[in-house]
Amino acid sequence: MPDAAPLPARLDALRELSRRLAARRDDLVAAAGEDTGAPCRIAGIEVDLAVEHLAGMEEEAPLVAGTSPYGAVAAIFPYDAVPVMLARVGGAALLGGNRFRFNCSSQTPRTAAVVREIVAPFPELETPPAGTDNRTFGRACVRDPAVRVFFISGGGEVGAVYAREAAHFDKIFFAGPSGLPPVIFCRDAPLEAAVPFLVRRAFLNGGQYCTCPKRVYLHRDLYDEARDRILAMMPEIRVGDPADPTTWIGPIRVERTRKLLKQALELLKDARFLLPPRRDGVWQGPFLVETADPPEMELFGPFLALVRVADDEEAVARVLAGRYPFAVVTFGALPAGARERLAAAFGMTYHDPDFLFTPLRLPFGGRKRSGWILEWRQGKLRRRDGAFSYTAELVRSEK
Repeated sequence: MPDAAPLPARLDALRELSRRLAARRDDLVAAAGEDTGAPCRIAGIEVDLAVEHLAGMEEEAPLVAGTSPYGAVAAIFPYDAVPVMLARVGGAALLGGNRFRFNCSSQTPRTAAVVREIVAPFPELETPPAGTDNRTFGRACVRDPAVRVFFISGGGEVGAVYAREAAHFDKIFFAGPSGLPPVIFCRDAPLEAAVPFLVRRAFLNGGQYCTCPKRVYLHRDLYDEARDRILAMMPEIRVGDPADPTTWIGPIRVERTRKLLKQALELLKDARFLLPPRRDGVWQGPFLVETADPPEMELFGPFLALVRVADDEEAVARVLAGRYPFAVVTFGALPAGARERLAAAFGMTYHDPDFLFTPLRLPFGGRKRSGWILEWRQGKLRRRDGAFSYTAELVRSEK
């Protein structure tokens, strides 16, 4: 590939991309609402986070010092948070001196059209013709020897398909299913902070982020109070028009998400709905249930299961037994050694967090079924998992 532009020129390009995203904020917000039903307030925050991230990429410049680019980095974006994906993956690729080739989900054609216009002036940003489906795009990336790194996300079957193509790349990232991301409320959990985090994060954008909690394990001594506080907050979680700034859950337009919700509700055993379960076409949830055994599955959508446990050790043990060790959140004092066990098992762990959206500069990634990296080292294909920095991963180390 041609020599990468000097670092100052790359930073200038990233700042210009930030400005162009900011200038099209209203268009991106409207497109997200039409494509997936994303509420305007939430879609606007996505754009703002992307703009801020790209404008501040100088913070990550030390991560590319003494490195070289791979050449071309390619990615297939999920249907949620397109501006954030462009900023995190695309921003990291460009900072490292790579070209970045990407395709948006078939669920987001309006968003894709706006994004194509935004990136059009940048020769290092490449998009396929409008309407190119992701299978076609993916096959083209596999066949093109210039594409050295490939990023994908989705269900486990998607990861398996591209894992078989690893010989065509230097590195493949798979952001796999998050399952039902768990939260633990220990016996001394600060409910005044823990409950707002849980409710707002669980139903953010209708629960259509991989980081949205789907189950919470509550110590029996605080269960009743926590449940009452959760119920008291639920009127804030309004279902309605995406253009209404008070909406938290818009229409669930993606059919696969609705099917997963249907499957989860059918798998519930001895569950008690704490709110009337709304299932009316694209209008779904919020589903708030009490159950002793939430289903272990891949799930998107506005779903939260409350699970009573005898003590904090039971909560930790049940979380560690899950098949999708993506992200876990805890509130309160964990039993001795539990924090270390959770950190070793999960890609991301957060203790007493206070954010609504996960900060974009934090490492990202799951373990086992929830995500992996395949890369060639010394002639052997190696697999690893856990949270990573996009910027550090999208360059070749000279060490």
